[in-house]
Amino acid sequence: MATLEILSYPDPRLRTPAKPVRDFGANLSKLIADMKETMYGENGIGLAATQVNMHQRLLVLDVSDERNVFKVYINPELLEKTGTEKCEEGCLSVPGVYADVERAQSVRVKAQNPDGSFFEESLEGLHAVCLQHEMDHLEGVLFVDYLSPLKQRMVRKKLEKQKRQAEKKAATVF
Repeated sequence: MATLEILSYPDPRLRTPAKPVRDFGANLSKLIADMKETMYGENGIGLAATQVNMHQRLLVLDVSDERNVFKVYINPELLEKTGTEKCEEGCLSVPGVYADVERAQSVRVKAQNPDGSFFEESLEGLHAVCLQHEMDHLEGVLFVDYLSPLKQRMVRKKLEKQKRQAEKKAATVF
């Protein structure tokens, strides 16, 4: 397994729509394992393949308190959405930024397992929100797209400042 580089907003590669997974072989298994290691290593609860510059319809998540319920969704498709709720979201591709986003409170999803078999699940609360967030990544959409233009500019400036500070710190370390 290997930790993968997570693309950071506003990297244009985050806007690339993902293509359906067709090959359910060893390469897919390795990518899933690498995404799992990357997500847990960054203390995330979800990660879409798009975020690691692999533009396939694949996402992984674990919203359990114990961090021991790893889930894989390949070629996910929302069948039903009900209710709405606002939830504070963050994103591994937009580090240090959190904002309220309105999403469906519960969803029904159809997806494939790593072996290619289909399954359906009904999800609620954080699990439903996280799935929708990661599915947005597969379409090239980020949670900051739900924010006002003013808030989007503030996010960009904050991330640019973080990047400058990190580069300045790296330049002073010998």
